[in-house]
Amino acid sequence: MRRLAVAALAGAMAILAACSDGRSSTPPVNWTKVDVGAEPVVLTEHGDQVLVGLRHRGAKVVPELVLLDGDQRTPIAVKPNPASPYAFEAIWYSIAYDGKQLLALGGAAGGAHSNVRWTVWTGSVQTGLVEHPQEFNTFGGQTAGVLYSAVITPGGRALLGSWGGVETGNDAAVWLPESDAKWVRQNPAKTALQSTPSLLVGPSFGTTLGDSIVLVGSQVRLAPNVVAQEAALWRSAKLNQGWHAIALPDPGNRSQAMTASCDPSGCLVSGHVDNKLALWYVQRSGPAKRMAGLPDIAVGDKDKLPRPMVVGDKFVQIVAQDNKVKVISGHDGSWSVRESTGGPEGPVTDAALTDSGKIYLIAGTFLWETKLN
Repeated sequence: MRRLAVAALAGAMAILAACSDGRSSTPPVNWTKVDVGAEPVVLTEHGDQVLVGLRHRGAKVVPELVLLDGDQRTPIAVKPNPASPYAFEAIWYSIAYDGKQLLALGGAAGGAHSNVRWTVWTGSVQTGLVEHPQEFNTFGGQTAGVLYSAVITPGGRALLGSWGGVETGNDAAVWLPESDAKWVRQNPAKTALQSTPSLLVGPSFGTTLGDSIVLVGSQVRLAPNVVAQEAALWRSAKLNQGWHAIALPDPGNRSQAMTASCDPSGCLVSGHVDNKLALWYVQRSGPAKRMAGLPDIAVGDKDKLPRPMVVGDKFVQIVAQDNKVKVISGHDGSWSVRESTGGPEGPVTDAALTDSGKIYLIAGTFLWETKLN
């Protein structure tokens, strides 16, 4: 999340317009299509740079990567290992970029059971992304789970996912590199990442907050005649050390955290409570709070939400409702819902916010850009 200056008049107008029912009626958001040469599937930003992971269907090398920096568009070399056939077909799941190094996670369905075959890529904008084949048991086997995020912290890199539980269910899983060619899954026993007979952990998205890794998802509490699923966040003290879990407040009958963005002050988390859009703010050194008064937007387990963001002094969440892109912005108890013009439609799957305030959005199979005013 990036904090940008917003004119006081605009904030005052939003508050006045929201007085009647907690929501304001505002002009539509105008989007412009961005030509990136293939289908965008994932975004990551650093400063004013945005990396766009692409899927070039039918190409010899399906995964592609392009860097957007202002008006410049620079293709980044993507180099699969010839001994790794699934790398040539990989779809990007996550790309981490800290302004210097790249770490990417790709996957392609294959084998007798069509399980996802995971691929790990490292490099830089200058040298390109190089794939590093891993031993089968690194990500595969009878107790294998899924992977979902690649992250880079000042203390190191990590891949995040799930694995068959030490005791029961699935545990949250963290892989750390001994080298680019050897990633090792860490033991979650006796940490907040381990499932127990009374509490099943289920993170499904990861990001960073300073030296910390942040995971969001849900946990399921089990007791006689009780099965309660509630949105949750897990945070390490540094890389894979010192994990603790937070049950997000006001979980309703059933809730799930789906994605998050963090800045030095804390993390904005989006998901759903009782199949309706929900937002939480988790302070870095304080309590978590669920935002009140959000409009009733249907969100379920099979839906995707782009990462939430802070634009000026407002929380922003982009959603798709009835195939139409809508931008929800505001504060606790006071929200506006803005329609979109310019053409975006279909599912919204990822978004990125640059330091200069430009928002990029994947909607349908295209990339769009705008600036909120």
